[in-house]
Amino acid sequence: MADSRKYISRADLQNHNKPGDLWISIQGKIYDVTRWADDHPGGAPPLLNLAGQDVTDAFVAFHPGSAWQYLDKFSTGYYLEGYSVSEVSKDYRRLVSEFSKMGLFEKKGYGGFISLCFVALLFAVSVWGVLCSESAWVHLGCGGLMGFLWIQSGWIGHDSGHYQFMVSPRFTRFIQILTGNCLAGISIAWWKWNHNAHHIACNSLDFDPDLQHMPFFAVSSKLFNSITSYFYDRKMNFDSVARFLVSYQHWTFYPVMCFARINLFSQSFILLLSKRKVPNRGQEILGLLLFWTWYPLLVSCLPNWGERIMFVVASFVVTGIQHIQFCLNHFSSSVYVGPPSSNDWFEKQTIGSLDISCSSWMDWFHGGLQFQIEHHLFPKLPRCHLRKISPLVKELCKKHNLPYSSASFWKANEMTIGTLRAAALQARDLTNPVPKNLVWEAVNTHG
Repeated sequence: MADSRKYISRADLQNHNKPGDLWISIQGKIYDVTRWADDHPGGAPPLLNLAGQDVTDAFVAFHPGSAWQYLDKFSTGYYLEGYSVSEVSKDYRRLVSEFSKMGLFEKKGYGGFISLCFVALLFAVSVWGVLCSESAWVHLGCGGLMGFLWIQSGWIGHDSGHYQFMVSPRFTRFIQILTGNCLAGISIAWWKWNHNAHHIACNSLDFDPDLQHMPFFAVSSKLFNSITSYFYDRKMNFDSVARFLVSYQHWTFYPVMCFARINLFSQSFILLLSKRKVPNRGQEILGLLLFWTWYPLLVSCLPNWGERIMFVVASFVVTGIQHIQFCLNHFSSSVYVGPPSSNDWFEKQTIGSLDISCSSWMDWFHGGLQFQIEHHLFPKLPRCHLRKISPLVKELCKKHNLPYSSASFWKANEMTIGTLRAAALQARDLTNPVPKNLVWEAVNTHG
């Protein structure tokens, strides 16, 4: 019997990869998701970045089984000509199916409840220490506890952004706003927008926002070409200022990370005050306003400006540990320039990620990021299962001759500094000397 299906070629599909014209393929069937981009729960960037390709692996990774029933309304009636599945993708999809049958995506354990109780305890102790103690050392310790609270709330926000963290979507949303916006001052909408783009375009220098830290950091000399960020829609200029800062980035990395939270604060407000479509904008802004009410008020309760500054610095420095952790998983891994591709999804996620080896009793410290490869391959899997599935991922990597990179926390720091130092030395190339500073340039400019 003749095949009555209508087919289009991969070249034709690739033509539908622009805003206002977004087509994708899932298991060889073509869907038009143009109108869905603005309402997509994961934001528009994932669809924009992968449009014009078969995205089956990415779809399987990020969507529950119930999502398949909604695909038909986007169907174009076309099928992808010559559709085939690689052996590594077959094995990957088989693992996803097995984990689903085992109920791993639904079994969340009690880690979420314990984390919430821990955050509540840290908040109570920190507030009590500020209000009820006259000791400067206690106040300093409370500042550190506040930073530690922000770290733990960050893990909760990370988990709840990937899967239904609590018993219902509405309760999960409440916890997101409470722990992210209200307690930590970080917009959960900004985090989702940024983090989803990172997962889709893992380690693409021009599409992954987690590698776009110019003018302060450059993990590769490829950034010296002043490439365009497709996430922020701006050129990342490698000018004299950037070149000077990058030349010493292996020395400034830790100091900058101590105050990296300032960037998260500002990015949250930039998004919420922009014209970009933001779901539940009112909730997001209200949550941030609550944070910027209680935190300054708590700081003002300290007896003098010295202790107030000490408290704020301590909270920022401690939470800087988390910002360092974010960098360790990807800074020293393989990077590339260009849009992400879905036909090598498993390969890109494993090559671009680094696991942190640690004992199980330290899992609370890393918040699930110690299994970064597993998390990138199965982002909606609760972190309590990541250690359990790690051997299966290692086995699959070995079967297909793919790297499974893992290092201790201290070794990962060493690797990250080594990456930054290598790029810094390239930036200092004697054939194009680094300007001493802007004042020196101005004084010595003629004409």
